[in-house]
Amino acid sequence: MKYLIITVAGTATRFNRDTKEETLKCLYYTDEPQYALLAQLLKNCGEYDKYILVGGYLYEKLGRFVKNELSGYGKKIELVYNEHFKDYGSGYSLYKGIEAIKEAGDVTFVEGDLFFMATDFRQVYNSPKSVITINREPIYSNKAVALYINVDGKPRYLYDTNHQTLTVSEPFKAIFNSGQMWKFSSSERLLKTVDSLTKEQLQGTNLEIIQAYFSDMNSEEYDVVTFTDWFNCNTVADYDIVRKLM
Repeated sequence: MKYLIITVAGTATRFNRDTKEETLKCLYYTDEPQYALLAQLLKNCGEYDKYILVGGYLYEKLGRFVKNELSGYGKKIELVYNEHFKDYGSGYSLYKGIEAIKEAGDVTFVEGDLFFMATDFRQVYNSPKSVITINREPIYSNKAVALYINVDGKPRYLYDTNHQTLTVSEPFKAIFNSGQMWKFSSSERLLKTVDSLTKEQLQGTNLEIIQAYFSDMNSEEYDVVTFTDWFNCNTVADYDIVRKLM
């Protein structure tokens, strides 16, 4: 089985500063619904056996959009509700998505506010290994998830939920801006990783699960895919940029 998890539960505070009414940013579009971020994500990610969409904020609107605009995917789309989208971190949405996995296979996780090209993503899709993604954007602490490789060749992630500063506490060989997409080649290993974490860790950011999965891997055990065209749509202005590329 091939699984794709997309998390879209957040309240989109920054995005909604520029909208006339409260909007789930993955559903925002101009002209036609096919230009919504969610529709573009599904198109650019390709064919999966199961698409797991984890929602919370404006969950009913998400359900209507899936029913009315994404009916072509049929029963391949499974909606999962994160009842703690307001009070827990992003890790709980990923956890809820992983809970929906019922058969062995590989699992790809994509954050729901991204835009990228299908040609880059195809490298993630085709890899037989687990995959870490990076992009070519500069690293700013107010918006980036940083990835560095320590002296032992292990991947380590940095993110400040307060969007202030980032601190690397050990020597490192390289540092990158994370592409915020990951492939877990073994669902069994992923489930064991989740089982090893505390309740508090699962309520934190999604990096708790991701870091735990990749923490002991050597560079030979995973692939790194670089995305040339990559955008994180935090605002309507960001969406307006990617709309021209669709």
